[in-house]
Amino acid sequence: MARKALKLASWTGMALAASGFFLYSNKYLDPNDFGAVRVGRAVATTAVISYDYLTSLRSVPYGSEEYLQLLSKIHDLFMSFDDTPLGAASLAQVHKAVLHDGRTVAVKVQHPKVQAQSSKDILLMEVLVLAVKQLFPEFEFMWLVDEAKKNLPLELDFLNEGRNAERVAQMLKHIDFLKVPRIYWELSTKRVLLMEFVDGGQVNDRDYMEKNKIDVNEVRLSSHGCCARDTGFVGAAHRGQISRHLGKIYSEMIFVNGFVHCDPHPGNVLVRKHPGTGKAEIVLLDHGLYQVLTEEFRLDYCHLWQSLIWTDMERVKKYSQRLGAGDLYPLFACMLTARSWDSVNRGISQAPVTATEDSEIRNNAANYLPEISQLLNHVPRQMLLIFKTNDLLRGIEAALGTRASASSFLNMSRCCIRALATHKKKSTCSSFRRAQISFSEAFNLWQINLHELILRVKGLKLASWILAFLCWLLPTPY
Repeated sequence: MARKALKLASWTGMALAASGFFLYSNKYLDPNDFGAVRVGRAVATTAVISYDYLTSLRSVPYGSEEYLQLLSKIHDLFMSFDDTPLGAASLAQVHKAVLHDGRTVAVKVQHPKVQAQSSKDILLMEVLVLAVKQLFPEFEFMWLVDEAKKNLPLELDFLNEGRNAERVAQMLKHIDFLKVPRIYWELSTKRVLLMEFVDGGQVNDRDYMEKNKIDVNEVRLSSHGCCARDTGFVGAAHRGQISRHLGKIYSEMIFVNGFVHCDPHPGNVLVRKHPGTGKAEIVLLDHGLYQVLTEEFRLDYCHLWQSLIWTDMERVKKYSQRLGAGDLYPLFACMLTARSWDSVNRGISQAPVTATEDSEIRNNAANYLPEISQLLNHVPRQMLLIFKTNDLLRGIEAALGTRASASSFLNMSRCCIRALATHKKKSTCSSFRRAQISFSEAFNLWQINLHELILRVKGLKLASWILAFLCWLLPTPY
């Protein structure tokens, strides 16, 4: 009987482990989301706010007399408070409210019991990972547990999130198409965060962008007097610009500053019209999870991307190995770029993505799972969240119907050039040497600008030919 029970437990553990691994590897399940979603929804959000603000009851049943009393106290803090959340995730949900001074705010409230539940979630994850290791020794996923142990407490501290938001807003204040909501510290706690309410549509919401005419292009006239209206051409241009804006923001974070927002899923990236200029603006939300890159890692990563963009395969190998890839550097390069090794060798900015290549990558991914597992276990821990960030950004590109273009890669290259030049200038005491570095930086940036101008001229010429042909096909109005 004992043997049968042991055998049953073993098979059950295998099924749970395999299911957990499958769900995580296919992005159906987030490591922070094993138990948090199941708890807290039945407890009133307003009760949580009252607890943190007024140090009142720890747990109040929904609809009870105590709940109604606490609900009345909410009006001491807000002129109005919407009970229905604007959005909900595994750790928290957000409500719209109005303060007594008339400011409209977003109130982010942590779900009750998440703090206590998080340790159980991590323990469950650790058990599953150990079970997978016993059943499949070639898979190494203990890094997943280590990252959860490090990052989850930071995500649960909303004051830390507020500090991150202010830091990134100051760091990227020169980017006029980025909006980071202001934090209201006077009413924020570790479990409740008050911030400026900013309206917008999710970055993958094509209908919202078309409906609100975000970044409306000028009506373009051909030599025949025909025009291209706001059709699919313009819609694609809108989405392409949003994708390029997002790429520029993240290039600045990763290559120049080494302080990276690591959760850019569509719910955290909104788009809107700037109230003053009417131009497209990206609103970045949820600043709980950031990766701080060491200078050594950041500079090696800069060199690696420069080598990938300019197809310098010797340096691709060198800097991939410096980042822990070892002999798996071809796989490492493919994972970073989401391109095949053949495309990496031909130049990721030169060879367009094809449906055949996408299919090849998907089909081959399963065959390389042991190697991928080995690679993830050996690269620096900073690289793990960078991988996650890259994947989420590519998911947004796919939703927008865009892929990283030559222009996107040139923006990345600009950031790499600036970052490496800044480091070299800090490392020398010679004024002459600093002047040399500045001249070289300016010359390299000028080369990139010239190259981009040539690409745009070619693109405009092609576009004008297409429009002229379309206008020739259309009947002339009388």
